[in-house]
Amino acid sequence: MELSGKKVLVFGSGISGIAASKMLQTIGADVILYDGNEKLDAEKIQEQIGGAVTVILGELSETIMDSLALMVISPGVPTDLPVVNRIREKQIPIWGEIELAYVYGKGDVLAITGTNGKTTTTALLGEIMKNYKESTYVVGNIGNPYTSVALEMTDDTVVVAEMSSFQLETIDTFRPKVSAILNFTPDHLNRHHTMEAYMEAKKNIARNQTAENTCVLNYEDPETRAFGEKVKASVLYFSSQRKLKKGIYLENGNIIYNVGTEELICNVDELQLLGTHNYENVMAAVAMAAAYGTPLDVIRDTIKVFGGVEHRIEFVTEKNGVAYYNDSKGTNPDAAIKGIQAMNRPTWLIGGGYDKDSAYDEWIEAFDGKVKKLVLLGATREKIAETAKAHGFMDIVMADTFDEAVDICARGAVPGDAVLLSPACASWGMFKNFEERGDKFKELVQNL
Repeated sequence: MELSGKKVLVFGSGISGIAASKMLQTIGADVILYDGNEKLDAEKIQEQIGGAVTVILGELSETIMDSLALMVISPGVPTDLPVVNRIREKQIPIWGEIELAYVYGKGDVLAITGTNGKTTTTALLGEIMKNYKESTYVVGNIGNPYTSVALEMTDDTVVVAEMSSFQLETIDTFRPKVSAILNFTPDHLNRHHTMEAYMEAKKNIARNQTAENTCVLNYEDPETRAFGEKVKASVLYFSSQRKLKKGIYLENGNIIYNVGTEELICNVDELQLLGTHNYENVMAAVAMAAAYGTPLDVIRDTIKVFGGVEHRIEFVTEKNGVAYYNDSKGTNPDAAIKGIQAMNRPTWLIGGGYDKDSAYDEWIEAFDGKVKKLVLLGATREKIAETAKAHGFMDIVMADTFDEAVDICARGAVPGDAVLLSPACASWGMFKNFEERGDKFKELVQNL
């Protein structure tokens, strides 16, 4: 689609919307940035974008809608809002920020989705590709908008993209050379309403792939295993539980890659990452890189020095014999289960936050005698407390503020204990995002 001189509406004033607006200006589009929140500062938004952009807040008129060639919707904007439906009824194309970047960007795309593990897998794959290809960009849900760098890309570029369900809802022609779905567990049901709709959004990552492409899937997740029977792409499975005839698997602590001949990648003792969930992330990244044609030596050298990502079971420090871990990225119960499973000390657990309509039963069951005290805060604290008590866990303390939660743990923990921030909830309402929450935790811990 030729957008030069055309009127394009960008819906959403977050980092994706700002990046998309800047890119559209560069290619000569007439940009309107729209946000339904009329309390925002229009001048401030204009300053962030620069150049000539029209900012509309609150209501969007029919006249403006009728003048549009395209709407670019940010991932944080629900696709079933009345204003979006009105634009859809007018048969105006609706793209996500990802689709816009893909259409105008160049190079090969390696894209990852899944409920848990995608940031670690994306970061690791990004490091592998940087060691193989000079022009590598790591974009998407990991925090770097795809549109912010799309116009810098060349035919020799590799794009490593972390894709959320929100981003994958609004693709059209997006087709990664290699895709991966790591797992499916309930998340964002307040937005998608059903588990089926959530999974369908994520499955879009492989929707346009052909037999020339590769889709990497988790053999141990029944949904992703079944999906492997339906995709048009060539499928590579990974497994932490069994030997595979084709794919990558864990056997006696060894990661083996087998697509005709067995290749030892490494032993897990050579990795800096801990836990079976991380070994699965490593296998997914290795499978994607190998499917793309990256030499195994480059892959081996990279995975052995990779230290993980910030805010994901991140060791902060030890004070007075107590180890502090930041797992702020544990924004849903399944992710937070991985945090608990990684602990090898009696643990003071800080949980609670924004309610995404999650159920917390499996998280509580995963405490498995490891959790010494559960310190709860945020909108979900009563709901989690009720669930915990229903499962026979009574060692619960309520905190009114984040600072108080950390202070309770610091005062109560004894040498040999761990304090783990792994909330099982989103941060909204208290913090802008999980990164801000994790940074605050680390600041409070360092100041103890």
